[in-house]
Amino acid sequence: MRDPDKVAYTRKSRRNMTKNYIKTTPHQHLHHFRMGKMLEDFDVVFNLVAKNTFYHRDNALEAARQTINRHLDKGTSGKYYVLIRVFPHHIIRENKMVSGAGADRIQKGMRRAFGKPTTKAALVEEGRPLFTIYTYKQFAPVVKEACRKASRKLSGSWKLVEGEVEHA
Repeated sequence: MRDPDKVAYTRKSRRNMTKNYIKTTPHQHLHHFRMGKMLEDFDVVFNLVAKNTFYHRDNALEAARQTINRHLDKGTSGKYYVLIRVFPHHIIRENKMVSGAGADRIQKGMRRAFGKPTTKAALVEEGRPLFTIYTYKQFAPVVKEACRKASRKLSGSWKLVEGEVEHA
């Protein structure tokens, strides 16, 4: 999972379980991808954009989502709409190692070290928005503070891009 240029190996067969290496997918921690209520008269949109490419685990995305949701609930009286723009589908595997006395006689080290699935991650590429928030201009300081707090839960550098909502 270190090289974001390579395609993630997430082979999971539904029909023939003997042909795949990953038998089950891990539990997903990120449940809500849309929060709030979309109103027609929102006049400003904010995008939390990545400055560099990273894999983000789904529990880190969930922590950032909860931070944004909690802060916006208090500061905007529920007048916001948040979209999460990525989905964690990359399966992260871990080769668990035994430690302690006699561990070298029990374990075979890196022989057949494919690992077991532990969690999921989402690839967030440079320049791609992770969160999109629609609200009113008067709540801009609240949104900026919410995104600042949420960016502390995630790896890498982030920038907040403000724009006007285009009405049809």
